[in-house]
Amino acid sequence: MQHLFAPWRFAYVSQADSSGGCIFCEAAHNEADPLTLARGERSFALLNRYPYTSGHTMVAPFAHVGDLSELDTAALVDVMRLGQRVVRALRRVYQPHGFNVGFNLGEAAGAGIATHLHLHVVPRWRGDTNFMTVNAEVRVLPEDLGETRAKLRQALEPDGG
Repeated sequence: MQHLFAPWRFAYVSQADSSGGCIFCEAAHNEADPLTLARGERSFALLNRYPYTSGHTMVAPFAHVGDLSELDTAALVDVMRLGQRVVRALRRVYQPHGFNVGFNLGEAAGAGIATHLHLHVVPRWRGDTNFMTVNAEVRVLPEDLGETRAKLRQALEPDGG
């Protein structure tokens, strides 16, 4: 059996849990949040502060809900529609060869913040060996988050392509 270790995540996860606040709720109520890309009626998209790859985006409902079965249908539909928009924008901007799209439900399933449901949209490329940090706690991201945000916000605008 092989093991992949990502020790950098512990500081992020433990900090998020100990702050007393929810990063998703804070971003949902902050129109000027620097990582937020787009807003739907009941959900919003934001860049992952610690991305697996360039463009790694999360789509979360405004409602503070930690379990998929607790999310109302209208919010679920809004999350998925915004997820589709994010995939289209990422495809236009970065031309990835594929995507990982999904929810991590619960801490045991890998959810760093299990109390607020969020959909990960991770662009992937053939030969991509940079998905998880396994070498000396190093991950190479070829682009600053500010540049990623500017490109994706433009691509997510209604007339952005």
